[in-house]
Amino acid sequence: MTKRIVITGGPGTGKTVLVRELERRGHTCFHEIIREMTQKAKGEASTAPKTNPLLFAKDPMAFNREILHGRLAQFHHATQLQDPVVFYDRGLPDVIAYMDYFGQEYDGEFLEPCRQYRYHMAVVLPPWREIYRQDGERLERFEEAVEIHQCLLESYARCGYQVQELGFASIEKRVDHLLELIGETNG
Repeated sequence: MTKRIVITGGPGTGKTVLVRELERRGHTCFHEIIREMTQKAKGEASTAPKTNPLLFAKDPMAFNREILHGRLAQFHHATQLQDPVVFYDRGLPDVIAYMDYFGQEYDGEFLEPCRQYRYHMAVVLPPWREIYRQDGERLERFEEAVEIHQCLLESYARCGYQVQELGFASIEKRVDHLLELIGETNG
């Protein structure tokens, strides 16, 4: 059976760089889908960018559903692979964490898939001011990223996960530590 490892954390914590290094080392990774969706929503918006990407979306709930369905598709795609381990840049519980952060109400349509489709391990990267950078899709200030981090911890706990933290270190050391956590070699 394929081990599913989700990598989460607030914006700007190094998830994408970590995933790229895992890929460089030969691991299968599923990339974050929100950046492309935010760009698309911004292109369709009639107002200037704000912190909340939902402000760009014509229908915020449909935007969240699209994220949820995209992550479900990634989850199901891994069942077709023969890889011993796959990594995800964000997972299903991230959807409800962001909905909590932005004060959106949701029901079982969002919560049940987060509880039903399980990752073997959830790994969080903590907020790290020294590497944090805003860009065209990362709209949050660092302080907001810290608040999102807390929402992520709460959503993963609500879905039954005991999250493992990857502390501050070089990307190589972070990847080495992650591979040790899941019992893989540094291949």
